[in-house]
Amino acid sequence: MLISDKQKQILALLADGEFHSGTELAELLGVSRSAICKQLNGLAVLGLQHAAISGKGYRLEKPIELLDYSKIKSLVSEVNHAYLTHLEVHDTLPSTNSYLADLAQNQAPSGFACFAEHQTAGKGRRGRQWISPYGCNLYLSLLWRFQQGGIASTSGLSLAIGVAIIRVLKSQGYTDVGLKWPNDIYAQGKKLGGILIEVSGESDGPCAVVVGLGLNLYLSEAQGQEITQDWIDLTQLTPSGQTIGRNKLASAVLNELLIIVNNYELVGIQPYLAEWRSYDCLMGMPAVLHVGQNTVDGVVEGINEQGLLLFKKTDGSLQAYASGEVSFSATHL
Repeated sequence: MLISDKQKQILALLADGEFHSGTELAELLGVSRSAICKQLNGLAVLGLQHAAISGKGYRLEKPIELLDYSKIKSLVSEVNHAYLTHLEVHDTLPSTNSYLADLAQNQAPSGFACFAEHQTAGKGRRGRQWISPYGCNLYLSLLWRFQQGGIASTSGLSLAIGVAIIRVLKSQGYTDVGLKWPNDIYAQGKKLGGILIEVSGESDGPCAVVVGLGLNLYLSEAQGQEITQDWIDLTQLTPSGQTIGRNKLASAVLNELLIIVNNYELVGIQPYLAEWRSYDCLMGMPAVLHVGQNTVDGVVEGINEQGLLLFKKTDGSLQAYASGEVSFSATHL
């Protein structure tokens, strides 16, 4: 569903979370009060719930900060301005990753970044849907072109991107955060965000990488019921219930991602291994590894020098895995 210009104007007025009368809104937008009601009901379809109280008016259930191209761009560092060739902020996309993957096939340049307020078909790992309500969280993708080494040169990139996200969160005071191999952001044993790396190109030549990130800032209980695993958001991690502004966070994440991808072709995973290990929230934990249709019981033993998962099986043997999905019990955290 696309958001109309009138709905965006209403959102801008209600973003403070305070009550605004129907008469006030109607006068400011030059429409009838019934039209205001209709537009607000349309916003509910996007997950933006509101309260309507006689004598007070309308307000959103929670204040929001809409993404602002100018604010994000202004907070990109001077160095990174040279690497950021294009920046787009969309109201709605099926998927930021799919959008950039299509542009990559049409020769879009390296350093093309896009955000979306809402995704209708957000992509998680292994074909899962990423729940993406409007204006609540962070949905970002970045296109980067690797010129040498082919697809193999991107090995371990999701781990380095994970380090970048943790750096941003820690810089904003979120200390109880960690990483789950190979591409999840975790806090208190629950999923806070996910990274999706999609690569296309030659096995030994140039390739295009789309780095996608979904990060939960705020999810309502109703929205969370659609998620099939334990989840958490930044609001729950903040005692006051207040989180960093979305535009500030968006630019901080973008700055770190640009630093990582710009250097990665030269340095690879090695500079990030020790830091990733310090954020590893599964080290030493009993877990089940799912590889294709097979499952393996054992204990997570961290990662090796190539960023592969080290998994000790119940027979005591230690094996490295390049792919797979680790499940575990949060009670062990």
